[in-house]
Amino acid sequence: MHFELFIGLRYLKAKRKSTFISIITFISTAGVALGVMALIVVLAVMTGFENDLKEKILGTNAHIVVIRSGAPMEDYRTVMEKLKRFTGVQAATPFVYNQVMLSSGKSVSGVVLRGIDVATDRQVTRLSKSIVEGSIDDFEPEIILGSETPPGLMVGKELAKHLSLFLGDKVNVISPMGNITPLGMMPRMKPFRVTGIFNTGMFEYDSTLAYISLDQAQRFFDLGDSVTGIQLKVADVYRTDELARSINRELGSNFYARDWMQMNKNILFALKTEKVVMFIILTLIVLVAAFGIASTLFMVVMEKNRDIAILKSMGATAASIMKIFVLEGLIIGIIGTVCGVISGLLIALNLEPIINLIQKVTGQNFFNKDIYYLDRFPSLVVPYDVLLISITAILISFLATIYPAWQASRMLPAEALRYE
Repeated sequence: MHFELFIGLRYLKAKRKSTFISIITFISTAGVALGVMALIVVLAVMTGFENDLKEKILGTNAHIVVIRSGAPMEDYRTVMEKLKRFTGVQAATPFVYNQVMLSSGKSVSGVVLRGIDVATDRQVTRLSKSIVEGSIDDFEPEIILGSETPPGLMVGKELAKHLSLFLGDKVNVISPMGNITPLGMMPRMKPFRVTGIFNTGMFEYDSTLAYISLDQAQRFFDLGDSVTGIQLKVADVYRTDELARSINRELGSNFYARDWMQMNKNILFALKTEKVVMFIILTLIVLVAAFGIASTLFMVVMEKNRDIAILKSMGATAASIMKIFVLEGLIIGIIGTVCGVISGLLIALNLEPIINLIQKVTGQNFFNKDIYYLDRFPSLVVPYDVLLISITAILISFLATIYPAWQASRMLPAEALRYE
């Protein structure tokens, strides 16, 4: 062991008459540990929320949407075959997209109506997994005793609550783009029956979305054999922007491809910005602990004046003296960082049981699932975040040791021993 490290470790153990320094050392170590633990837990929760939101967005929307500028897509089958040949595209499905009104009894609500091809939509979106009542396979009407029942329609959980809809209920779909009559433009209206209720976990989708079959949507909106666009599923969801640009270049100016990150860029940017800001704010806790390390080293230097003078008289260089106190401060920072990482990981990986236990003991519901619209408390530990936090904490601790160590290295033996 180098003598600088040996002496630095010895200085961590305060003498009996210097218990105050030992307490300050413990407080500094605890401060670093607390800051690291808070950073790990908060970033894990924010990453969990971000990941949960992305899963809900991708569960309802496709990875890439391709539409034709200013007009329906008539030759969509040919376009689908072209899109499937792009590297990374796994599946494609056509869709019809329009705004309508749903009327049930005295309740009316404006919604976005999507017409989907059930067979191919299963390969692209995860809509079928979010259905809580009914089935996606009951869209097409059945002929019973010579009378045709209305075609099927699926609505979101919140929309069903607002319109008081249950499975089998009849609902009228009204389109403002109606038929021209001698009396003017008359809205187009058609009865449907509720065959499914889905719950995506996002209020915006569950309160404003409704689905019917692609064939029924084409008939209702008088589109013939054309569609609004094509949805794509890709292999790598985080490289969709490159693929979208390639599609735009290949298909030309008549078509426009947008990926899921571009369509939800505002909320994703807000989450990313919030995560960065929280990292900066919580790093201040570690910075405060670093001031504790610096003050501890200043007090140790003041107490060890005689020892520093003796070491210099024995031939220790200024660099060696500086290294002693840098190592002492680094040891405090490393021990605090290790303790913070261990406690932070223990909390972040077991956050939901801990929250449930606290709620059970206190009798308070801190996380109401009906309000926050989540079925679990998300927490996701990313190794890169833990590594970044650890490096940042150790670096701040190192920077806090430089000035006190430099002051110690400048001490002259004659001045230190003058009154001994």
